[in-house]
Amino acid sequence: MPRFTQVAPLLAFAFASSLAGAQTTLYVGAYGGSTETLFREKIIPAFEAKHNAKVVYVPGNSTDTLAKLSAQRAKQDLTVALIDDGPMYQAAEQKLCAPLPDAPVMKEIYPGARMIGERSIGLGFIATGLAYNKEVFKRNGWAPPTSWNDLADPKYKGKVVIPPITNGYGLLTLVMMARMNGGGEKNIDPGFDVMQKKIAPNVVAWEGSPGRMAQMLQTGEAALVVWGNGRVQAVIDQGAPVEFVYPKEGAISIMTAVCVVEGAPQPALGRAMLESLLSPEVQAQLAEKQGWGPVNKATKLPPDVAARVVFGPERVDKLISVDYGIINAKRAEWTNRWNRSIEK
Repeated sequence: MPRFTQVAPLLAFAFASSLAGAQTTLYVGAYGGSTETLFREKIIPAFEAKHNAKVVYVPGNSTDTLAKLSAQRAKQDLTVALIDDGPMYQAAEQKLCAPLPDAPVMKEIYPGARMIGERSIGLGFIATGLAYNKEVFKRNGWAPPTSWNDLADPKYKGKVVIPPITNGYGLLTLVMMARMNGGGEKNIDPGFDVMQKKIAPNVVAWEGSPGRMAQMLQTGEAALVVWGNGRVQAVIDQGAPVEFVYPKEGAISIMTAVCVVEGAPQPALGRAMLESLLSPEVQAQLAEKQGWGPVNKATKLPPDVAARVVFGPERVDKLISVDYGIINAKRAEWTNRWNRSIEK
């Protein structure tokens, strides 16, 4: 009997210690492809080691992740979600995202990355602008493009490629044309007028596939395109004679965004993941591997990386932001109109 009384406390202590050391599990919903690779190889292992946690990565596009959050509102599986800024505004409006933590790292974030409602935040800047094939331009004696208005220049007839309105780049082109011609998100008519009468005649394809777009730009089938700087850099890295242009009127900001899911399990761990993703160290990894411009002002980058991403106030402050509150409410209506009058 005395022997049992000595062993019992030891067993209890061992059991308690095993519970204390047990890992908790965090589910993160984010993009597939190269983003997933970076998370699995670099970001997740470092986070797991620091927080004694198991991170399960759930790949999916922004639309799928948003639909998952909406369908599982009563009982969420995901705790952290990475979504494009347009759909992320919808998630925040629907209160699918929890309020942002009041953490020290938040003081280091560019104002342009703070999203309406303070329930989500930009994770990386992407500039939407123009890209062109330098060999095609040189062969034709064309000066490099400098303006969004170049899309309407008749000399580029049959040489322009723009993604469709269902793709963010096509949608933003429409908004930019409206803004430059007396309208904007609240008055989209001028944008449709310019797109239909001046730009559509130059368009050889409304291409939504990144792979096909890259191929057309590489071969010169597309001489001038609307695309993101990260996508263009990937084509340049393959050795293609291509260059990205920040139009003189300004490039349009697209952000990858992140939030902690409202009502999700492990909210404290989710906040820790969000803060980790915003840290200068992880921001540098996202810039180097994904081409996402850092949203944290304290991020340091090697010169070669800094040159190919949206980096520093001189570029960040010139980005143009759009009103997704209006855009999301009108998206279906504009899509139907686009299909009738532009891609007909």
